[in-house]
Order: sequence, then structure tokens, then C-alpha cells
Amino acid sequence: MAQIQDTGGQEKGGKKRAKRGVPTIDMTPMVDLAFLLLTFFVMTSTFSKPKVMSLVYPAKPKVDDPKPTQEINNAVTFLLSDDRIFYYQDAFYLEGNPKGKPATQLEETDFSPQGVRKLLTDLNRFVLEKKAGYDQELKRGQIADSTYLRLVREAKSDNAALKVLIKTDDMATCKNFIDLIDELKIADIGVIAPVDITAEELKLVKAKTDK
Repeated sequence: MAQIQDTGGQEKGGKKRAKRGVPTIDMTPMVDLAFLLLTFFVMTSTFSKPKVMSLVYPAKPKVDDPKPTQEINNAVTFLLSDDRIFYYQDAFYLEGNPKGKPATQLEETDFSPQGVRKLLTDLNRFVLEKKAGYDQELKRGQIADSTYLRLVREAKSDNAALKVLIKTDDMATCKNFIDLIDELKIADIGVIAPVDITAEELKLVKAKTDK
């Protein structure tokens, strides 16, 4: 607290001057208060947490491993090149393949309301309908939060759920890749795998972009 130090009177010319006090301030309470405030704000503050999205990176096959023959179902592959987005569904087939399947043809889409979002909504309807039902049960208090999260996670990993592969060439833009990831998050896609583009896919993309 503040104190006043008495300096005593002085005489000049035979006259006695009044005593004048010199104030001194004790800073100890102020320091204590500063530490109390610092402790309060540190204990009550919430630090921002980074928002991340998990991506599935498949393991690279060994050189001597045989190529898998299992069909790819409920999957869509996006091919990004420059400022354009191409895609095809399920497995990739070359012209004249041994299985007699039609050769894969690329379709083009964009980020318009009738583009990527509508495509993902239609293809991932299984998960979206399941999640909508769980939302209603959670809202009515029929299931707990932990149960809700588990059910949604199981729906996303179901065989009927949509899986998405993302492939880019050297001309693809980072903006399109990030925007596509955002759309996949909105559509509740459970399996997202950025993988390398193949030479056959690159030829199809080049044929589309050269037109």
C-alpha cells in the first residue's frame, strides 16, 4: 500500500516551512494481483484445437505380390487435372479387357450445386439415410452420444458405404483438392484414399483435356 515518508521541516530566512511528505508505493500487492489474474486466465482459457480430417493411405503392394482380382464396388475415383475434375465409378477397365467389361469412360463434374455434392449425395445415400435416422434417435434421447458416434462410424465403414479414391496429375491445383476434401466431409464419406494416378488413367485425362 502507499505510504507517506515524513522529510521534516526546513528553515529558510528565519521562517519555518511546513513539513512535506514524500509518497512511496508498495508494489507487492500489485504483483500478487498480476499473478492471480494470470493464473485465472490460464486456467479458464480454452486453447484452439486444430481441425483435422483423417485420410486413409493404402499400403503400397510389394513388387512380387500378385495383382488383386477382387472387384471394386461402391467406389468412385476422382481424377484432378488443372482446374477440371473427372471421375469414374467402381473398377477401371481397359479396352478389350479379359473380362469383357466396357472400357472405362471419364465423366466431368464441378463444384456447382448439381456437381460434386449431388453426385456424392446420390452415391452415399446409404450412409446419409442411416445417419439421419441416428440423428432423430439422438434428438429424442433414445441413444447416447457415444452410441451415436459408434453407429455412424459403423455405417461409414459398411460395405454398402461409398469409398472415394483421389488421384491427381502434375497440373492439378491444390484448391480443387482441398475443396473436394471439404465436399467429401460434408457427404459423410468414411473412406477417403489419395493414391497415385496410373498411366492408363493419365491417358484418359489427357484425351479429355486436349479436346
